[in-house]
Amino acid sequence: MKKTLLFLFIILLSFQFSNADSPIKKVYVTSNINPHPPVINGKLDDPIWDKVLWAGDFIQRSPNEGEEPSQATEFKILYDEKDVYIAIKACDNEPEKVERRMSRRDELEGDWVEVHLDSYFDHRTAFCFMVNAAGVKGDVVISDDGDNWDDTWDPIWYVKTDTDEQGWTAEMRIPLSQLRYGKKTDQIWGLQVIRWLHRKQETSNWQLIPQKKSGWVSRFGELQGIKGIKAQRQIELTPYTVGKTQSFEREEGNPFATGRLSNLYGGLDGKIGLSSDLTMDFTINPDFGQVEADPSVVNLTAFETYYTEKRPFFIEGRNILSFQIMGGDGGFSRDNLFYSRRIGRSPQYYPDTEDEEYLDMPENTTIFGAFKITGKTKRGISVGIIDSITAKESAQISYLGQLRDQVVEPMTNYFGLRLQKDYNEGNTILGGMVTATNRNIKNEELNFLHDAAYTGGLDFTHRWNKKKYYFSLKTVFSLVRGSKEAILDTQESPVRYFQRPDTDHVQVDPDRTSLSGHGGTLNFGKGGSAGLRFSGGVTWRSPGLELNDMGYLRKSDTIMQWIWANYRISKPFSIFRQISFNFNEWTGWDFGGEKIFTGGNVGTWGQFKNYWNLSMGMNRQGEGLSASALRGGPTLRYPGGWNGWIFINSDSRKKLRYYGGTFFFYSDQSDSRVNGFDIGATYRPTKALSLSVSPSYQFNLDELQYVDTLDLAGGEKYIFARINQKTLSLTCRFNLSLTPDLSIQFYGQPFISSGKYSEFKSITDSRAEKYEDRFHIFTENEIDYYPDSEEYYIDENNDGVVDYTFETPDFNFLQFRMNLVVRWEYIPGSSVYLVWSQGRTDFSSVGDFSFRDGMRNLFSIHPHNVFLIKFSYCFQL
Repeated sequence: MKKTLLFLFIILLSFQFSNADSPIKKVYVTSNINPHPPVINGKLDDPIWDKVLWAGDFIQRSPNEGEEPSQATEFKILYDEKDVYIAIKACDNEPEKVERRMSRRDELEGDWVEVHLDSYFDHRTAFCFMVNAAGVKGDVVISDDGDNWDDTWDPIWYVKTDTDEQGWTAEMRIPLSQLRYGKKTDQIWGLQVIRWLHRKQETSNWQLIPQKKSGWVSRFGELQGIKGIKAQRQIELTPYTVGKTQSFEREEGNPFATGRLSNLYGGLDGKIGLSSDLTMDFTINPDFGQVEADPSVVNLTAFETYYTEKRPFFIEGRNILSFQIMGGDGGFSRDNLFYSRRIGRSPQYYPDTEDEEYLDMPENTTIFGAFKITGKTKRGISVGIIDSITAKESAQISYLGQLRDQVVEPMTNYFGLRLQKDYNEGNTILGGMVTATNRNIKNEELNFLHDAAYTGGLDFTHRWNKKKYYFSLKTVFSLVRGSKEAILDTQESPVRYFQRPDTDHVQVDPDRTSLSGHGGTLNFGKGGSAGLRFSGGVTWRSPGLELNDMGYLRKSDTIMQWIWANYRISKPFSIFRQISFNFNEWTGWDFGGEKIFTGGNVGTWGQFKNYWNLSMGMNRQGEGLSASALRGGPTLRYPGGWNGWIFINSDSRKKLRYYGGTFFFYSDQSDSRVNGFDIGATYRPTKALSLSVSPSYQFNLDELQYVDTLDLAGGEKYIFARINQKTLSLTCRFNLSLTPDLSIQFYGQPFISSGKYSEFKSITDSRAEKYEDRFHIFTENEIDYYPDSEEYYIDENNDGVVDYTFETPDFNFLQFRMNLVVRWEYIPGSSVYLVWSQGRTDFSSVGDFSFRDGMRNLFSIHPHNVFLIKFSYCFQL
């Protein structure tokens, strides 16, 4: 009842902060200049620009919304049958202070300008073209009326910049083939032009969009005057070739560890405009050798580690194919019908080997090919389609010189379809998605995999009161089919653990050959980027829901309600440029109706007038029940606790900027705690060079860390212990951008993590009310460690006979990952890459942490080096 009253109070309070209507929409009228296009040199000196007038009257949006900008900005727009041309004058009465920072594409720093074009004129989708004063490009696809910004889109377009005594200028040529628009004689497009003034951290808009208002694209001004343009043929074929050589440690007698391996291969990427509003992207035998390595991690939980996508084909346009069950960041928000890392994943079967056998295991599954179709039909239906085929992958096993193949991943087809249709001028949106994963399983060893997996979802969103308030509903469904072994594995996987002996709302059925489930989110809230915002709702995952063939699902059998509220003051006052306050509350249950977690937090973020930032908060975690702690055993009651954080960032305008902060967790009923520290610094000695270093240290003391489950005559025994874990990482980056098209990037991360286990214990009553009654700590007379076998021997009844043993869980994990990439885009769409990657990894059962010894041992490990050169050329037909 208290939660309901609190939520109603927030809703009523929001009406007290309603602001005036949005500014009147501006209109810019362009002109056709066929057949005399301007020369794109950044100087704006071509006489053809005199055909139209300058548009200006920009208005400041941040920090002082509604006021006149510190510096004036003007623009012109022309077009012909093939291109749109844009000229921008960024006036500056102190031109020597214009910040011209060189970087790679989409990593803009310094002063820049943006042009947003809603060429669909659907008030939801826009194509954004950006350039900074140094001539570095940026491009973004904006969807869902500003809720999604996808900077992975890399169209082919042209821009030059120049500086003079009046400021700086930009001149763009955007081919119509890179845009999507309807088949109309008279076109009306949405238009927004934005300027970012770096030294004042100031944003000014041609069409002011108040920060307290929801929506983005729907509030653009209009571009009129485009007449008679036709759909442009877009065929871009980009063949590539790669030369690759590897060096690694040679192992005597191992035919697969010869110390060196070289190969030459190629493939094809392409983009075809199927119509003026639909595009197909495809790839054949794709290569991702230039992609940065995943960060190192030690995962001591039962759940799968989530990694972000970095492969270009899959990250471009990923928002179109996303079906996120719950919005936000982290936790439940990662659950999605489409998780592209499933395509080309590491093989899921790992063969056992005997003595004198050597194994050559493929790192990833080969992708034969994939295609995507994206766009919007004439009827206003947004479309996203993906289809991919991955190869049957085999490992090689050598025994006394004889080779044999072992299939470790079947040939698999992945298919996804996403549709959305907007009504009522974009205020009401109805959509859906389906995915299908089909495997061609012909080997008995692979029967643990699903033969087929299907998921589907429906989503509905309605906004009202000029998009200030919204209601949304998402539902998802899943069906997996396979052998009895596959469905049994699914029932007993960490996602659900149906075999738990203390629950009666789920049971294992060993005869099942299919499993289905559902989930969804119901949400109501108020949007905007300033003032009061809030949301509240419920999200659920039924016990049988399974998305992990093509999507991502961390945990099923959960229902959670939440309330979130934020109040942001965007105008400077007192010592602040802006400040915001957050409040969160949540509670979760399983589908048996038992409360399994509860919590809440408060936090604040603020930027001072000296441009420093400060964030801090406090989180309360209530006592809860974990269905995964015993890895399929009974539910474990865990104590609540407090955690908090505080971080500070220096002025990002400076050549040297740095940050630092700490986070912590302290348990209520035990000595369990976590302490962590993150610091970092970035230095720009020149406009083209950036150096950064980010060390991180975390100390974790957990009294109840899972060790092992032993299947004994008297039943299963769950072994836990106190872990003293220390983790140190050091992320280093070097970025040198010689020109907007030629760059050198270095990424390196040494990583050291050690875990020392002590105070071993067995779980006795996992749900006991008193913390100390939940386990029995082995006494000195009950436990002995034998270093020769690295095992612990347990004699529970002290009769001199060993009852059972388990291996030492102590560990010391060392890893170094590095990428050095030279990239030259010698013409738009065509590139050369020179890449050097290195990896060093070692694991031992010594749990002692030493930075000096760890670093020395890490760099004494024989490296695995990969050198490659990749050449691609884009044919525009």
